[in-house]
Amino acid sequence: MEIDSQTHISNWDGYVDWRNRPAITNRHGGLLAASFVLGVEVLENLAFLANASNLVLYFSEYMHFSPTTSANCVTNFMGTAFLLALLGGFLSDAFFTTYYIYLISSLIEFLGLVVLTIQSRSSSLKPPKCDQGVPDIPCEQVHGAQAAMLFIGLYLVALGVGGIKGSLPPHGAEQFDETTPQGRKQRSTFFNYFVFCLSFGGLIAVTFVVWVEDNKGWQWGFGIATLAIFLSIPIFLAGSPFYRNKIPRGSPLTTISKVLIAALLNSRASRNSSTAIASIGSSPTAIQTVKEGGQNPNSKNVESIDTPSRSLGFLNRAVSDAPACSALECTVQQVEEVKIVLKLFPVFACTIMLNCCLAQLNTFSVHQAATMNTKLGSLKVPPASLPIFPVLFIMILAPVYDHFIIPFARRLTKTEMGISHLQRIGIGLFLSIVAMAVAALVEIKRKGVTTDSGLIDSAKPLPITFFWIAFQYLFLGSADLFVLAGLLEFCFSEAPVSMRSLATSLSWASLAIGYYLSSVIVSIVNSVTGISKHKPWLSGSNLNHYHLERFYWLMCILSALNFMHYLFWATKYKYRSRSTK
Repeated sequence: MEIDSQTHISNWDGYVDWRNRPAITNRHGGLLAASFVLGVEVLENLAFLANASNLVLYFSEYMHFSPTTSANCVTNFMGTAFLLALLGGFLSDAFFTTYYIYLISSLIEFLGLVVLTIQSRSSSLKPPKCDQGVPDIPCEQVHGAQAAMLFIGLYLVALGVGGIKGSLPPHGAEQFDETTPQGRKQRSTFFNYFVFCLSFGGLIAVTFVVWVEDNKGWQWGFGIATLAIFLSIPIFLAGSPFYRNKIPRGSPLTTISKVLIAALLNSRASRNSSTAIASIGSSPTAIQTVKEGGQNPNSKNVESIDTPSRSLGFLNRAVSDAPACSALECTVQQVEEVKIVLKLFPVFACTIMLNCCLAQLNTFSVHQAATMNTKLGSLKVPPASLPIFPVLFIMILAPVYDHFIIPFARRLTKTEMGISHLQRIGIGLFLSIVAMAVAALVEIKRKGVTTDSGLIDSAKPLPITFFWIAFQYLFLGSADLFVLAGLLEFCFSEAPVSMRSLATSLSWASLAIGYYLSSVIVSIVNSVTGISKHKPWLSGSNLNHYHLERFYWLMCILSALNFMHYLFWATKYKYRSRSTK
């Protein structure tokens, strides 16, 4: 069946190429364009995770922070990086394209890594070395100009990472034609392989780069990360002739704020206006009719919405013939878009607890492994290389999921998706409960070995292999694959076209809040357990004196409560997008 060229181009309304010319279907977008994004993601996550996975030891051994302070510094850094993804997504939707936000952000991250590389190379820019064998002489913690240089470099990296995380996934997803089943399936495959490439970059980071940091020096580790992010820029630019870029449509936050304020102010309108609005709110649910031409709101084939839906009816007050303020006049289309975004928030909120659990992989779990026997034959494995277990499992599971599990589920359920986004997220949240229970049991065993061997106050490695820690990594890694890929695609496919970058950034914001929440929970636990002159569970310089197993049991209980909360919202959610039907 032939498709005339005009129709072929009309499906791509609202998109331009890198020279700001209208995008053409058979020339821009598709798998080739998305493949450049996947290649860039390998290098981008290599640069980020090379430092994040080992940073807790850098803070404690070279900057002389305590284990708890080091853990909080890492979670604050990673939380800030992921939270800034919202800024990257907002700027992509409102003012720039995802194309330009990535380029700007990668340059900022490059600058931050250069600062950290210079500091790690010069002994005059770090605190003097500390003799751990002399307990009466305290280690000098980083301070003053040295601390300023450390945190300036660190948070320049966080700013760059945030911009990249907020722009790169939606940039890749925008390359596919969502008006066809084939395009939607390719987009789903892209998100699976995006997590695969993210993990592949992480694999190189937690093996080769971490080994270099531990054996050759941190200046080489930071240098490799700097080179990786530098190389990602020309690779990304090489795909420029093939990309299609979504035209920014103004600030989505402005639309959301206007609808919320208008609904509040119009509720005080006259009784007649209120009656009219109420009648609108009670009208049948409006469905945006999409013809064969496409789902793009800018397309001529999309019919306008005349009446708002019944859900979140209080927002329907924003639509009024006599608004309280002319500047707050809202269309039904804007009201419905805001409703869609608000409905995403409960699902987003339920993923925060999982990411709070994931924060332990880069903090306490690394310290646990550092106390254990990390030898593998004649090879001594750096504790920060432990994430190799979930990374390898994700790299195996991602293609298996896409090429075997999903096709089987499609045949079984007779649906396009096979396994829905919410089902996928739910599986991940359940696995996080199992992971924290396993972590608690492993810590009980590790503490038992410290007592039996009489090494509770010794710095010698315990006679227990670090492979025990791998079990909690495997469960949490699997949970991360299901939740991250599911949430990225869920937010992108369900959000209005004008808000997709911002909505996709919610996946990274969930990580950010999870890392911040981890720091808060650690502080609360220490405050509560330290009353009445009792020693707090998570304080001191010796991990063997911690009650880490109790902390893990607490996280397990919180994860179980969160899972029940998620089930409530997931069963109530109604998909709006054709891709999930």
